[in-house]
Amino acid sequence: MVDDPIALFDDWFAQAQAKELNDANAMAVATADASGAPSVRMVLLKDHGPEGFTFYTNGESRKGDELAANPCAALLFHWKSLRRQVRVEGPVERVSSEEADAYFATRGRDSQLGAWASDQSHPLPSRDVFETRYEAMREQFEGSDVPRPPHWGGWRVVPERIEFWQDREHRLHERRLFCRETAPGGDAWSETLLYP
Repeated sequence: MVDDPIALFDDWFAQAQAKELNDANAMAVATADASGAPSVRMVLLKDHGPEGFTFYTNGESRKGDELAANPCAALLFHWKSLRRQVRVEGPVERVSSEEADAYFATRGRDSQLGAWASDQSHPLPSRDVFETRYEAMREQFEGSDVPRPPHWGGWRVVPERIEFWQDREHRLHERRLFCRETAPGGDAWSETLLYP
């Protein structure tokens, strides 16, 4: 039995990538504003490892505002074809400008231009307004690389709790909870089984 939750996630994620029809890296991200009111939406996992689980977005979006006000988040991966879920909870930190620049450079040009054209989560008078802004960005950056907008970047959820849920017959599911414990010489993980 694997006692390292990051190694277990790697294994489950590889199986999901082989089996899921679309977006095995899709995850729900739950945030809360300064008053504690929650919100949740789907985003794509772009990197993961012992340091955390990374996604990218507009920092001036609703989730960006919530992460600034309350820098904690919860993630949920649901791989229906495998009948598995993984929940991750922990504080959030911004990725470095260098990491954000490197990832932004890998995005398709249309997505890069869209990041400049969109005031994500803010009211949009009409679709035409957005399309006009997109065309203006296309013209502005024609013939050159599209730089990363200053308001766009990455967030890393540093896991303090990771729960692995495996479906079993008759709703007798298996739940394994790993909690990070700070110990001399580095962090360690404890594991607990949970009732289904």
